Amino acid sequence: MSVVDLLKMSLSSLWRRKLRTILTILGVVIGTASIVVMISLGLGLNRSMMEQIEEYGGITTINVYGGDSGYYGYEVAVAVDSDSEQQEPVRIDDAAIEAFSQMEHVELASPVLSIYVAAKQGVWENTFNIQGMSQEALHKMNLEVGEGTLPPEGEELQLFYGNTLIRDFYNAKTGQNPYWESPDPENPQLADVDLMNDPMFIIFDMDAYWGGGTDENGNPLPAPKKYVVPACGVMAGKPDEWSEYSYTALCDVEALKTQLRKVFKGKQIPGQPTNKSGKPYKEIYYDRAYIRVDDINHMEEVQEAIRGMGYQAESNAEWMEQTQEQSRSIQAALGGIGAVSLFVAAIGIANTMMMSIYERTKEIGVIKVLGCDMSAIRNMFLAEAGFIGLIGGVVGLALSYGISSIINFVAKETYYAGISYIPFYLSGMAMIFAVIIGMMAGLFPALRAMRLSPLAAIRNE
Repeated sequence: MSVVDLLKMSLSSLWRRKLRTILTILGVVIGTASIVVMISLGLGLNRSMMEQIEEYGGITTINVYGGDSGYYGYEVAVAVDSDSEQQEPVRIDDAAIEAFSQMEHVELASPVLSIYVAAKQGVWENTFNIQGMSQEALHKMNLEVGEGTLPPEGEELQLFYGNTLIRDFYNAKTGQNPYWESPDPENPQLADVDLMNDPMFIIFDMDAYWGGGTDENGNPLPAPKKYVVPACGVMAGKPDEWSEYSYTALCDVEALKTQLRKVFKGKQIPGQPTNKSGKPYKEIYYDRAYIRVDDINHMEEVQEAIRGMGYQAESNAEWMEQTQEQSRSIQAALGGIGAVSLFVAAIGIANTMMMSIYERTKEIGVIKVLGCDMSAIRNMFLAEAGFIGLIGGVVGLALSYGISSIINFVAKETYYAGISYIPFYLSGMAMIFAVIIGMMAGLFPALRAMRLSPLAAIRNE
């Protein structure tokens, strides 16, 4: 019997018992859709978590903190003199940045210097962080430019505004914020602020800005000096699209240091340490260091090396590992639930094949008497079971995409990337799995048909 004849006979047999075939296929459809949708939920959650980690700085970046500005206030100290008990906090300076950059597997090491400022344009005001970084870091962080350019290198301070800063400008006279107090939350208004073209006045001395005009003794304070700081660009994105740097203004770190020295002129720069006599150091120390590692497999090694130098090193690697472990557990649980449905469908296929054998006993006997090979009879029933699995798999997969689209539509406000994700390999595996399950369910009935006695089969009524 040729392969074509085998397939024709299998399809003909299924077609003769349409209702039973459809009901059996329906079981495979439900089982396939269940397992695909369940696994897609686990994959979607994992992808969503990974994208969230990327928004928080990526999976190969390390934030290094010094002692006096340590992570969550944690202080690390090293002895200045081994023969004395006097200790100084570990701080991040240019020498530390150079040491980090020379470490094995470190492809980028940038200082990060931040200062909290107030910005004014007409009646509109806002407060936010200005964050200075190296030129190399600014150009390698894959920042999307919506307007203008990234901060240029040079002594003049120029700001690259995050895309969400515009929504936090408020009217200084009325105290109202048009975005957060908009009568239509679906279409909120924005402050009439032009970040790129109109002059922006920046106040660096926030003590004077918040002081209310008098010091603690009631003496009048001079008004805080305002500086016109030009904008070089604005980050791409809508005002409500959050990312790691959407809420800050970036700039060249050397230009920021120059500006701060000009503004404070020997006085203590906010956030900078002082010596025992309360005077500021001549050197400007950095808040943290931004380090990028060449491969995620080297993250732990680099972190341990940095910690051995006395610094705090924090990354998303630990978070990612915990997230992936949770994701695998979720996928296993959801996949197990879907597998139960497919197992029930396999029982249905086996039942259909057994009933088909009982109804076609005489037909099988005639085929054997005519000299048909035993393996051909077995293959005929396996082909029928395989067709049931194939058709059920195709329809079930189509149903899975439909259900996945509905789930993502409902959850789009919480999960922008979608909570259900069906990759191409999952579709292919689902199809193959459905056919294999069908053929495995039909194997026992096929072997039974192959072993039937020809004469007993012919005499069967």
